[in-house]
Amino acid sequence: MDRRTLLAITLILIVLILPSLLFQRPAPVVPAERPRDSLGAPPMGDFPREERNLLQPPVGPGPALVAEPLAEETTKPVVVESPLYRYSFSPRGARLIGAELLEYRSFSQGDQGVAQLIPDASEFLVYRLVFGNDTISLADWHFEPSTDRVEVGSGGASLSWVARRGPATVRLTYAFQPDHYRFEVRGEFEGITSSAGRVVVGMGPRLRSTDVDTIVDFRSFGVVTKNRSTDNLKFTSLEPGETRTLAGPFEWVAIKSKYFLAAVLAIDEGQPRFGGARVTGGPRTPARTKGFLATFAKRDITVATQVSVLTSLTMRNGRFGFSVYLGPQEYHQLSWVGHDLENVNPYGWILRPIIGPLAILVVRVLLWLHETLNLAYGWVLVLFGVSIRLALWPLNQKAMRSQMAMQALQPEMKAIQDRYKNDKAKLQKEMMKLYKQHGASPLGGCLPMVLQMPILFTLFFVFLNTIEFRGVPFLWLPDLSLADPLYIIPLVMGASMFGLSKIGQIGVPPNPQMKMMLYMMPAVFTIMFLQFSSGLNLYYATSNLASIPQQWLVAQERLRRAHKKAAAKT
Repeated sequence: MDRRTLLAITLILIVLILPSLLFQRPAPVVPAERPRDSLGAPPMGDFPREERNLLQPPVGPGPALVAEPLAEETTKPVVVESPLYRYSFSPRGARLIGAELLEYRSFSQGDQGVAQLIPDASEFLVYRLVFGNDTISLADWHFEPSTDRVEVGSGGASLSWVARRGPATVRLTYAFQPDHYRFEVRGEFEGITSSAGRVVVGMGPRLRSTDVDTIVDFRSFGVVTKNRSTDNLKFTSLEPGETRTLAGPFEWVAIKSKYFLAAVLAIDEGQPRFGGARVTGGPRTPARTKGFLATFAKRDITVATQVSVLTSLTMRNGRFGFSVYLGPQEYHQLSWVGHDLENVNPYGWILRPIIGPLAILVVRVLLWLHETLNLAYGWVLVLFGVSIRLALWPLNQKAMRSQMAMQALQPEMKAIQDRYKNDKAKLQKEMMKLYKQHGASPLGGCLPMVLQMPILFTLFFVFLNTIEFRGVPFLWLPDLSLADPLYIIPLVMGASMFGLSKIGQIGVPPNPQMKMMLYMMPAVFTIMFLQFSSGLNLYYATSNLASIPQQWLVAQERLRRAHKKAAAKT
């Protein structure tokens, strides 16, 4: 592999991966006070007139229902608990105010313990009924629960709510399963003159940060929608107070963090889809980064961390229904829900069409190895790295021999270049003729690196976003998804890369350019990989070490050829 190819690969790595470590630094902005809705409801992601037009409610007379103020809520939350989760609902609006995932920890500074998804100012599952030009906010309605605690057993369980105000009655039912994070919502209303309308579901303001590096977590915040394909709107792209309209219909609308997800889904057969969504940017919040990068950037950085999301669903005969997913972005759980919910995490950025399918395949393979062989994920990565090298052994062998052939042709190539230096067409023709005569290829030596790059890129994104590796220790490594705090693995990776290159130059005629690359490439990669996940470093170091025997055998073959050539000359 020549110097230009190596430099090109290095630049590709820097351009594609390094931006993930660079963060915006906008100044914090205090949002303006938001108006109340047309019926005097408090400002919970308010529903202004232009939003009504956007969601296109049915034309017709609206109900003459006045929102009466409620006294301060004193009723304790209703808790729904299964082996996987503990959800908390407030009787005020029947909104969700807590979602604890019992199998996951929070690593956020000062917030240790079980991972809690919902922040204090919850607007999740706050409803508005829209009839013509009138809006009825249920945010402050008092709902009477059927029980104050629900234990979700093997057969599932449900929680019913009833709220009354004047002639109107609203009933809600939430149905839960013990082994899934998806639950069903069914609602109906009576005593309102119009039965045709829409229900608007509030979401936000965001998920609570549970990551040790809040910068990385906050930069992952986004609103994801599914129509024919999935689209991700990052919080960081919204200015405070800026509103974006997302045109439906949508099968689901979700807000996400790095590892967790809160989504509303209209995926049942014949169920109306969500007609649209409106996203409003909230204030930017100070956050902190950690580790090696913190020495190069300010530790306190402001990022967009809050949105107000409203999405609408058509009611039929005063009834509506949808599903809710509140849980981890765990592959088996998301694939069980279906409808491409596993694609809520956009692997690959601009390379998503290529990296996305490959990332899903790699995740499936790693999970299969973990579950089938009952191996810790660290050993799974070691096995995966060795297996990839074994699978590529024949191609690597062919590429290395092609590289040897190119090195043997260097004197003849130099003679041709000198002879036809003023005739580029003739030079190219004679060079191709020389390659053909000796069965050599100028690109053959690059093949091993080219084949490795897609897998390396894919694993970068897999470890960046895959929750299965979150908090998983291995040997001295506290978390395979985070950088090695002792920097041992990236240094081993760099040393293995240097050793591999050093062995590869045994028997090769001295070349100042290759000697420079021998030291420069391992140094560049080591610096880049210091902040990357220890799992990625473990895979790459294992892959390099597994390549050394093959590189050694090829080097010995190169020496034997050189000895034979020298003996033939004497």
